Amino acid sequence: MDYSTAAMASAAPEDLPENREGLWASGDTGTPGEDTRTPGGDTGMAGSRKTTFVQRHSWRRSTESSMEENKKTPGAQKPKVRERRHSCQQCDKSFTRPGHLKSHLLIHTGEKPYSCEKCGKTFREIGALKSHQRIHTGEKPYSCEYCGTTFTRSDYLKTHQRIHTGEKPYSCEECGKTFRESGNLKSHQRIHTGEKPYSCEDCGKTFSQSGHLKSHQRIHTGKKPYSCEECGKTFTISCNFKTHQRIHTGEKPYWCEDCGKTFTTSSDLKTHQRIHTGEKPYMCEECGTTFTTSSHLKTHQRVHTGEKPYSCEECGKTFTTSSNFQTHQRIHTGEKPYWCEDCGKTFTSSSALKTHQRVHTGNNPYSREECGKNVQDIK
Repeated sequence: MDYSTAAMASAAPEDLPENREGLWASGDTGTPGEDTRTPGGDTGMAGSRKTTFVQRHSWRRSTESSMEENKKTPGAQKPKVRERRHSCQQCDKSFTRPGHLKSHLLIHTGEKPYSCEKCGKTFREIGALKSHQRIHTGEKPYSCEYCGTTFTRSDYLKTHQRIHTGEKPYSCEECGKTFRESGNLKSHQRIHTGEKPYSCEDCGKTFSQSGHLKSHQRIHTGKKPYSCEECGKTFTISCNFKTHQRIHTGEKPYWCEDCGKTFTTSSDLKTHQRIHTGEKPYMCEECGTTFTTSSHLKTHQRVHTGEKPYSCEECGKTFTTSSNFQTHQRIHTGEKPYWCEDCGKTFTSSSALKTHQRVHTGNNPYSREECGKNVQDIK
């Protein structure tokens, strides 16, 4: 390489000749008629290298110019937001990817293409199937750092952790009540809307939650999947089963702050507290009588309607309450589960036992002031 060529190759852009237009033409090594031979006699080599250099410099100038334009254009360097081009014709919901739309459409068609080999349960998404399979394998890969409880799914863990953090991110706009889970909020909102989307095919009764419908359907099927190991009694729903178990364990976790009395269920405590407050929120529209519980009102209303839904298969006698019906059945079975600790006598009902116990205690609330005799003295 001669000196002039090396100087040209190492020159900065601003050191190049001002008149560059003649250098851009492909194959031109100089102006017409100009001798482009180098001192060494190599004709055209210097010009060829000049052309190569200028072409490269032209590409760099073009790139730098493009970058400058991009800098001037607001948002030109920002990544493009993926457009939601895939829309569902059933509900107008849109998705960024066709695969997401395809999965969504299964909600409308009801198709569940993924099936569990163990129990046959079907799922819309393969991820849901994999999570379900952990029920059979016992795998629980997600662990709570607070208490060590493990879960089959990460979202179950996230929801559980709110018990420890106290977080309740879902709030009802109607009453302000907050919830840990979105599903619980949706179920709660039906109290305000009155919506009951779950209907029993056997009797037409409607429910606000699918779980309530499933429990109700066991009335028709007679299925009682929860069984007590202590006494063998079976139950249609798990909460009743758990409450029943406290009879055997003696656990009464709910206690009254006014009198210290303890109860096996929170509902029993609330009902009891009305004794102290005098509250009777349930009123009969027929006669205006008020009651502390809805079940007492419902039983009372049968006085007006004449309804007696409990019938004895042995003798055909009917009753307004299940407790009276059960007591009556003991006449036929001979069962007497209540016994006196003083004399060992047995009775079919608790009320009959209490009446009998007055013989031993001498406590008789039914006295007749007119004649000075108690009822028990009258033969």
